[in-house]
Amino acid sequence: MSAAIVTHEAVGEQDRRRWFALALIVAAQFMVVLDVAIVNVALPSIKTDLNFSQESLQWVITAYSIFFGGVLLLGGRLADLLGRRRLFAAGLALFTVSSLLDGLAWSEGSLIAFRSLQGLGAALLSPAALSILTTTFREGRERNLALGVWGAASGSGGAAGVLLGGALTSALSWSWIFFINVPAGLAVLALTPVLLRESKAGLQHRYFDFAGAASITSGLMLLVYALTRATQHGWATASTIGLLAGAAALIGAFFVIELRSKAPLLPLRIFRLRTLTASNVSGLLMGGAIFSQFFLLTLYMQQVLHYSALKTGVAYIALTLTIISFSAVSQALVTRVGIRRILPAGLALSAAALILFARLPVHGHYLTDLLPAFLVSGVGLALAFVPMSIGGLTGVRPADAGVASGLINTTQQIGGAIGVAVATTVATTFTSRFVTAHPGTSPLAGDALTHGFQIAFYVLAGLAVLGAVLAAVLVESKPPALQVESVGEEELALQPAM
Repeated sequence: MSAAIVTHEAVGEQDRRRWFALALIVAAQFMVVLDVAIVNVALPSIKTDLNFSQESLQWVITAYSIFFGGVLLLGGRLADLLGRRRLFAAGLALFTVSSLLDGLAWSEGSLIAFRSLQGLGAALLSPAALSILTTTFREGRERNLALGVWGAASGSGGAAGVLLGGALTSALSWSWIFFINVPAGLAVLALTPVLLRESKAGLQHRYFDFAGAASITSGLMLLVYALTRATQHGWATASTIGLLAGAAALIGAFFVIELRSKAPLLPLRIFRLRTLTASNVSGLLMGGAIFSQFFLLTLYMQQVLHYSALKTGVAYIALTLTIISFSAVSQALVTRVGIRRILPAGLALSAAALILFARLPVHGHYLTDLLPAFLVSGVGLALAFVPMSIGGLTGVRPADAGVASGLINTTQQIGGAIGVAVATTVATTFTSRFVTAHPGTSPLAGDALTHGFQIAFYVLAGLAVLGAVLAAVLVESKPPALQVESVGEEELALQPAM
């Protein structure tokens, strides 16, 4: 009997440790997602204090995005090969140190360089964190519950970033949007060796696909740069076309390399998992719609409604709380009825919210115009992000946990970069057409800006609808049967039965 008691106590302690570990990696992920949005509202202050030109200012965001979106896939595979806790700690340390350097930046060049390092740290940290979650919790109800918490952090981080960025910039200075990461990062770093266990992929080899890593990383980085440049210099210019062609060639070369590699960076066999493939396709489209939604709404509230940075942040509270509240509902629904029913519903609700945003008037009011759309959007995001994260890891072997985590993050980030570029181009184009059709109207007038935003929101709604249709068609009605396979003491492998 005493042996049984000891066993039960050990199991109970291990179970508690897992949930503490979840809290730790979710806190780190929240920092990463928060940082993507927190900078936007501080850009005017940064421009003034560091004497940025208008052309250079966008690089505060672009430098981070290039390294974050470009290195995520590589970061996921490195976590599998070198150790997930090790790469999590290394990425977190780099993210924290570069955050401190961001706040201490003395010129536009120094801030852009430190933001690049911060994006690199985030790209190592984020897929390692998600792969730790994947190998810690069994596929099914336990993992769904953990991913519900993860989805709440990821889905609400963008809205919380705008709120916190506005508050810190208004109350203190722009430097504090970076300094706030330092104590949080140090606390998570100190608890990492205590709460997280090391794990690696159970592979018989330790070969590294250098050619694949070089081609996909450079290709994705070039793609993000090309998309950002296109919004400033136009899509039809020779430089934009050349950059996009170069990115396409590098990404195409990556897939050719992977087909021939004996140890591919991205094993293409994982795309045989239909639910994983559908989740990544939906993630690409959803990332395009939602990143752009936050971008356009912030511009609408500040440039059309003339909200301050703080008031803009406060306006997002309803959206943030709705996402957090419905993320728990989302994972419970996925566990009960499956991804195939919930993911399309979430994307459809997100599309409905975007249509409501497309109807925002020039003289909009928060309670009657913005709030209802925020509530619908919050429910939609919760019902989309959680099943999307679950689906992106469904049926994945533990040996591929890191690369699958990097893949779902990459598709969302690249989708976001594409979406913002397209939304910016559409909004600018239709604002210009409005001005041409209404002589004497300024491009900065509320009616001209609103017209451009409205058309862009309709385009984004179309992306969300397309994602909903593809998810309904591609996601499997039932996940593949699982079999338990031992790969060592550090992790439990759950693989689809062949």
